[in-house]
Amino acid sequence: MSTGILKVDGERVVDSEGNTVVLRGAGIGGWMKYAIFSLGHSYPGHEREHRAAMLKVLGRSRYEFFFDRWLTYFFTAQDAEFFASLGLNCIRIPFNHRHLEDDMNPRVLKTEGFRHLDRVIELCAAEGIYTILDMHTVPGGQNPDWHSDNPTNWAGFWDYRDHQDRTVWLWERIAERYRGNAWVAGYNPINEPCDAEHCRLPAFYDRIEKAIRAVDADHILWLDGNTFVRTDLPVVASQKLIEIRQAMEWKHFDHILPNSVYALHDYSTMGFPTGEPFTNSPSQTHKLETQFKRKAAFMSTHQTPIWNGEFGPVYANPRLDADASSTNESRYALLGAQLQIYSRYRIHWSVWLYKDIGVQGMVYTDPDSAWNRLLQPFLDKKRELQLDAWGKHPSPEAQAAVDPMVRWIDKVAPGVKELYPTPWATERQVLRATFQTLVARSFDAEFAELFRGKSEEELDELARSFAFERCLKREGLNRIMMEHAKMRGDGKEEGRERIVVDEAGERDDLP
Repeated sequence: MSTGILKVDGERVVDSEGNTVVLRGAGIGGWMKYAIFSLGHSYPGHEREHRAAMLKVLGRSRYEFFFDRWLTYFFTAQDAEFFASLGLNCIRIPFNHRHLEDDMNPRVLKTEGFRHLDRVIELCAAEGIYTILDMHTVPGGQNPDWHSDNPTNWAGFWDYRDHQDRTVWLWERIAERYRGNAWVAGYNPINEPCDAEHCRLPAFYDRIEKAIRAVDADHILWLDGNTFVRTDLPVVASQKLIEIRQAMEWKHFDHILPNSVYALHDYSTMGFPTGEPFTNSPSQTHKLETQFKRKAAFMSTHQTPIWNGEFGPVYANPRLDADASSTNESRYALLGAQLQIYSRYRIHWSVWLYKDIGVQGMVYTDPDSAWNRLLQPFLDKKRELQLDAWGKHPSPEAQAAVDPMVRWIDKVAPGVKELYPTPWATERQVLRATFQTLVARSFDAEFAELFRGKSEEELDELARSFAFERCLKREGLNRIMMEHAKMRGDGKEEGRERIVVDEAGERDDLP
């Protein structure tokens, strides 16, 4: 039973009786904003391009039938019951603004887009699970990457007032709908923003905070810092820490908004195929804590709650990776080491993610399901051609194409490596402008063709592959999550351990 809408009280989040509530859980995954490995479609996962290709192949009726079935099967009462059984108490729900408003019909609310969102919020509430609503894509694209459903490498949201006006308008409609709902833990207005000028993000937060509060004065705002909230910057002497941090994440954040929690995203390359394997060495665990403390320094300085909105390894596929078992045990250990750090500092966290096709999910589709059988040849091609940015595997063919271009650009235009987002450097900029836009667009049609001629019965069977009872559970991950779901002092008015940033120079671990 809920004890009222959650509020911020200093460094704590509390219920209406003043009890401390620490939210721990997962992002639901690529559901109302699906990611490349949720549906397994062509890299890099621009939802609107993929949907357009599917509509062309299926036609309007079967297109709408399939996606309604898929959205329904993806999260049901069984999913909520299982999630709660692990002791987890919060699900972050990413959504694409296009579910609620069309770019070609702006400021006209698509009320039907709330149907599945309402359903999942209610299912979670019935199991005592809070939800955080995360607008993962905004009009124009808040960052230049694939996960903002941006088919370009330019974040147009920041350069057009109308994109920002529409985002404010839509959040006002969302706040009207969920004000008074005690199981909604609050609103995450923008995921991983990238404002190259740094001043427009805090100004927009000031604006949207006032707009939401005029409609809903009670719910918490969960606010991401700038530049993906996970920039690759050196940690240096504490005297200079603020200057360096602010250069990318918190520059121009000169005040704290009321009833707000500030967010970091704490991925580690040690959890990815191209990263250093995690062996639990003292130097590695020190690096994990150093990285976290640097990211959390802003919140510690301003004495606000801390939320790690995304983190987590990707996992090896035993059908494709001979050493998958040992690799995954290493990555479970990495996750456990991170969660131990978060418990010590009493932060809120949301692992990425709950359900997918077998990349990061706590629950994932069966390799023998209708969905995976249909897609496997296509997935093999993506792996071989390195067409996934997230969890990509080494590909000599792709690297042979990219390396000469990167060397040539660095030779004739050395300033490219300093272009914003600065952590990308030249190679990531090249990949984003070629593989992830031009090349990716051609694979959308190939993916959609896999569905040509499918009957409604066949489409239903494919969508049903995501139903809880047909999925597999990642037991090692779920065991770690359950172990850290509760911690000493829950419900008590306890302060967190103070965050003191190390003075030794070290670099962040950024996938």
